[in-house]
Amino acid sequence: MDGHDADDAKKSTADMTAFVQTLLQQMQSRFQTMSDSIVTKIDEMGNRIDELEQSINDLRTEMGVEGSPSPSVPPSVKEEPKSGNDSA
Repeated sequence: MDGHDADDAKKSTADMTAFVQTLLQQMQSRFQTMSDSIVTKIDEMGNRIDELEQSINDLRTEMGVEGSPSPSVPPSVKEEPKSGNDSA
């Protein structure tokens, strides 16, 4: 192997390293975008569920069935929707 072949091998390795780094950065960016989208959708779904629960409670009140909590979700399990981006 002469000096020219060694230079080509080094250049090829450097090119491959740069390609892999760029590919990994693109994948990380896409996964972050997907993760952010999923978190947003979950927060929106939580808000809609809260609104639905409030509507059900309002209907119960109108019907005269006051003070009966929703049996499907115990109060200790409910969580407030988180704001911001919690992903690492």
